Amino acid sequence: MEKYKKTLIYLVFVLPALAVYLLIIAVPIISSIGLSFTDYNIYKNTAIWTGFVNYIKILTDPVFWFSMRNNLIVILVSVFGQIPLGFGLAYLIYRKLVKRSGFFQAMVFLPTVISTIIIGILWSKMISPIGVIPGIIQNITNNPNYSFTIMNSKQLAMIPIGFVLLWMYTGTYLIIFMANLQNIDPNIIEAAQIDGATEGQIFRRIIVPQLYGVIALTAILAISGSLRSFDLLFAMTGGGPAYYTNLLSIYMYKYAFVNYDYGVGSAVSTVMVILSIILVIIVRFVQRKLAASGA
Repeated sequence: MEKYKKTLIYLVFVLPALAVYLLIIAVPIISSIGLSFTDYNIYKNTAIWTGFVNYIKILTDPVFWFSMRNNLIVILVSVFGQIPLGFGLAYLIYRKLVKRSGFFQAMVFLPTVISTIIIGILWSKMISPIGVIPGIIQNITNNPNYSFTIMNSKQLAMIPIGFVLLWMYTGTYLIIFMANLQNIDPNIIEAAQIDGATEGQIFRRIIVPQLYGVIALTAILAISGSLRSFDLLFAMTGGGPAYYTNLLSIYMYKYAFVNYDYGVGSAVSTVMVILSIILVIIVRFVQRKLAASGA
């Protein structure tokens, strides 16, 4: 009887959250997957089964693959840029290796509390041909005819985007790592210092191994956030010029909400979900391997 009572209490607490999750997340995902195999007519509210036609359409579209390439760049900037930078800055503050750490921390975190749309519009003005950054370069080079053309380059247009992503989101990971660094027992570090351990050895042998789980969590957050990136890029460039800064989310938006082709848009969203799952599995695999090896 006691066992059934505990089960009932468990269900009472879990079912409301589970119902909300299924209604808001699971059901739309399943519906989107189903819709991706159809030719949906929004005006007639009819869906004709087409099989893998929508997937073939996007997988044979060069713009889709260029958008995928840009998304992978955003993921690389997030995982190998924002996270290490946030971790490094958090470590400097935690170990009191910088002065005025409170002010330093506030300045790094500040961009995360500003509206993403505002940041996107601000930086779009700054990197425009008549913006602040081209003006600074003109003054430095003493060349009033200098033209800022990096955004017109198919290969280089994502560089300013990567810089903005670093500037905007590094503070989030700084706060996450700061919170977890403060949970590490300082006596362990003091004992290592007494034994003659250097700052580098403390970082590699004590700090990093205790934060493997946090690093994996932040990597998953970075991956999911990168695949969902839309508002910043949409406000900055709208995916342009041409499609040079297009992301999968913008590609999906244009098909689903501009061209009203919900079947193709749903196919793109399904690919994004699959890609996210694959990358998360890879992160978890690497985390388990590192934890097992004691690296």
